[in-house]
Amino acid sequence: MTQSALALRQARSHLLQYGECPDGTLDERIARSWRRSLDAGVLPAGRLMDVDPITGNTLRYALATNHDLLAHSRPVMEYLHQQVKHSQSMVILADKHATLMHTLGDVSFLNKAERVALSTGSSWQEQYRGTNAIGTALSEASSVEVHGAEHFLERNGFLTCAATPIMSADGKLLGIIDISGDHRHRHPHTLGLVSMAARMIENRLMLANCQRHTRLHLHAHPEGIGSVAEGIIAISADGWVAGANRTGLEMLHLSPNDIGSVKVADVLDVRLDELLVRNQQRMMAPRPIHLYDGTPLFIQVHAAEDRVVSVRSASPSADALSKLDLGDPLWHSATDKARRVAGKPIPLLLYGESGVGKELFARAVHESGPRRDQPFVAINCGALPEQLIEAELFGYVPGAFTGARREGCIGHLREAQGGTLFLDEIGDMPLTMQTRLLRVLQERLVVPLGGGKAVEVDFSLICASHRKLREDVDKGMFRGDLYYRINGLTVNLPALRERVDFQALTERILVEHNPEHAVYLKPELLVKLSRHPWPGNIRQYSSLLRTASAMLDAHENCIDWQHLPDDLMDELAADAENILPGSTVPQNLKELSLAVIQQTLQDSHGNVSAAARRLGISRQTLYRKIALV
Repeated sequence: MTQSALALRQARSHLLQYGECPDGTLDERIARSWRRSLDAGVLPAGRLMDVDPITGNTLRYALATNHDLLAHSRPVMEYLHQQVKHSQSMVILADKHATLMHTLGDVSFLNKAERVALSTGSSWQEQYRGTNAIGTALSEASSVEVHGAEHFLERNGFLTCAATPIMSADGKLLGIIDISGDHRHRHPHTLGLVSMAARMIENRLMLANCQRHTRLHLHAHPEGIGSVAEGIIAISADGWVAGANRTGLEMLHLSPNDIGSVKVADVLDVRLDELLVRNQQRMMAPRPIHLYDGTPLFIQVHAAEDRVVSVRSASPSADALSKLDLGDPLWHSATDKARRVAGKPIPLLLYGESGVGKELFARAVHESGPRRDQPFVAINCGALPEQLIEAELFGYVPGAFTGARREGCIGHLREAQGGTLFLDEIGDMPLTMQTRLLRVLQERLVVPLGGGKAVEVDFSLICASHRKLREDVDKGMFRGDLYYRINGLTVNLPALRERVDFQALTERILVEHNPEHAVYLKPELLVKLSRHPWPGNIRQYSSLLRTASAMLDAHENCIDWQHLPDDLMDELAADAENILPGSTVPQNLKELSLAVIQQTLQDSHGNVSAAARRLGISRQTLYRKIALV
């Protein structure tokens, strides 16, 4: 036994005998954790506290609740695993309750029982496992390393663990990321690796969840902006600090408690409006600024989409729906219809293939109506297990089922109070849930799962489906009375292959994926892509452009064939082979435009007025273009 291990054993004996750890023996956080473990009834050499891992529906509910955390953590965990894969270690993600959500790594150093304890669904709260990096990092809300005999339970003394909390943009603890391994392979930089991984996850979550806020990216050096060390601050439309990563808070000398109560003008020596005016392409080059205390920093601004429109547009009446209207007549017709019922007690039913942008359209309807300042709550009925839909929609009282939150849950119907509820793929809702939803829509009252008092609700309803619900009614797969209740106005969203604004849509998507510089498609490639059927619609096309943009070298700004994935190149080649003999493919944008006009005239049976409406142009403009055909 080493001198350090002997000292720790003596300190543990002193704690058991006198209730306190001897001064100077332990890190104060470990000492506090030992005292908490003892108070919870955990004994160093005693039996493990009885706590079964969560399984089945309870585990599926926990995984669904932590979907965003898991989605943004997995790529970082895979990167982290590559750094430690030869050290008999595991990378572990736990939720805010210290329940394991995902693990990666080498389990050969664990025996069978310990493998179960480090599996998904197991709890590592201090009250069950004593001092350990995951549970102690949760209790201390700070980075913690627990090595060997520092674990309160002697049975865990073979481990060395390092863990760091993952924080949300509004300062709330979301989960814990941890590296655990054989104590004989302890590395002094493990805690630094875990801390870096946590910041990477936090930055990914913040960029994903703060797109509707103006973001300030900060660093002491211009080259640091865009790195894991940058500070990120989310700013509301009226200038308040709405969110921040930990580095951003440190740079501005703020704390999580300041979020929502401090204006950016209180800490920076430059006005936000001035930064936005200079931000003509949703981003500007880093520029030097100073805090009011004189601290120099470099700042880069990523403006929210609505702020960009307000700066660029000369039309103050432009709304969220108009920003989606890029010239396609079918899409324009859909936005015009939806705008007329926005804010009125008329349910909206959206039809469209998967990936056409139904949720994006629904959110734009909400933001274009009088409820824009109230919640927009979206739920995909086809993405939740059948057992969870009832709890998600209607909420539940405390103790309604195993694994339920102690405080209960109000449910999405009540979360949407005063705003808009969007039910995507409502055709996948089980029939029993359809009956309950119909009752809510008729009575405007919600009764949570497990009983409780009925609560009045008021929200606008938008539903969407890729299936024709009227046909499902005829087949007995969807309730007819619910169908007629949600079908106040039906709006069909066109598939990507049906739209004639392909170039404008391409330009908008490229700006979204490349805010720092202008990127464009080679004209010949744009023509090829415009003729592709795109079964995944805008979702698939946007994913392609994101990947192609990532393949560009630093000096490139033109996407060409070499930047495309191999599978798409094969599909485009197959498209070319399927062209009818004797037909020709447009070779540039002018030929593509003329081809679209010819096809539209043919579809309109030579009716110039009808063709002009479909193309979204005037008859005079169409006559001028026909002269070129």
